[in-house]
Amino acid sequence: MNLKEIHYGIEIETVKRTREQIAWAIHSVVGGTVRHVGIPSSYDPWEVEDLRGRVWKVVGDASLTSVPAHLRAEVVSPVLGYDDIPQLQEVVRAVRRAGGKINSQCGIHIHIDAAPFDGRHLGNLAKIIYKQEPLILHALGISRDRLNRYTRPVSDELIQRIEQHRPRTKDQLNRIWYGYHNRQPQHYDNSRYHGVNLHNVWYRGTVEFRWFEATLHAGRIKAYLQFCLAVAAKALNGRAASSRKRDFDPQSAKYDFRVFLLHLGLIGDEFKTARKHLMANMPGDAAFKNGRPKPQDVLPDETTTTLTNEAGQVPGLTV
Repeated sequence: MNLKEIHYGIEIETVKRTREQIAWAIHSVVGGTVRHVGIPSSYDPWEVEDLRGRVWKVVGDASLTSVPAHLRAEVVSPVLGYDDIPQLQEVVRAVRRAGGKINSQCGIHIHIDAAPFDGRHLGNLAKIIYKQEPLILHALGISRDRLNRYTRPVSDELIQRIEQHRPRTKDQLNRIWYGYHNRQPQHYDNSRYHGVNLHNVWYRGTVEFRWFEATLHAGRIKAYLQFCLAVAAKALNGRAASSRKRDFDPQSAKYDFRVFLLHLGLIGDEFKTARKHLMANMPGDAAFKNGRPKPQDVLPDETTTTLTNEAGQVPGLTV
């Protein structure tokens, strides 16, 4: 399944502007109608029904305690497709122009449609993330507080149970995730607070990626979306996945992460800015695993080895 065929949604938390102001900012891009729903009062939602009949919501978020309640606004997109990314970026820019801000409490959650996944695919996803998580967490620059409270890593125990039971169906993975067959998942189940939240598969029908520190930079948001879609596509298309955890080596981290991104299919000019944003925090050199050689270490008749072969593949490396 191509990453461009997968549907998604996104939640972006902002502060300093009212929900009404953020709703009208969204309207300036998508058109349609704006209305104050107001129920439930704890969320005080506003809705923007765009010209295609899709509903964008702006709701309150009680976790944003550093500002007054009326200045907490979480943008909740409708179900979107890959071709909607440019419009979503314009929505983000409009929110920023309207005076929307972020702070250390704000975050971004990306939801990937779980309908194409079965138990094996979800197991693949967990194992891919588990293996590469040291690189992913460093690349995304997740704060220690967020990592400990809201975006906990994939647990060793989950991977051990997946390897032992090899689930084929979502029901089988449900038992592995919860430790029992949870037929009525509740919204605030404690298992949701993982960077990759599979609780949402049974509660809302999505895989939720909760890693991201908030931003109103449209390019970074696009990079985050492309990354999540690419990981999902890798899990869906692979017959199996390795769960052998990769060590984090500062000298080779940037190279290792670039190789991972290329294996996910984020190759070529279309994903150039995604690679730029995703690798910005990584130490090391993207082209040299053991660091860029000093000039005196390279003889005049030596040639350097490129990262990819003529087919655009990275030889000898697996994800």
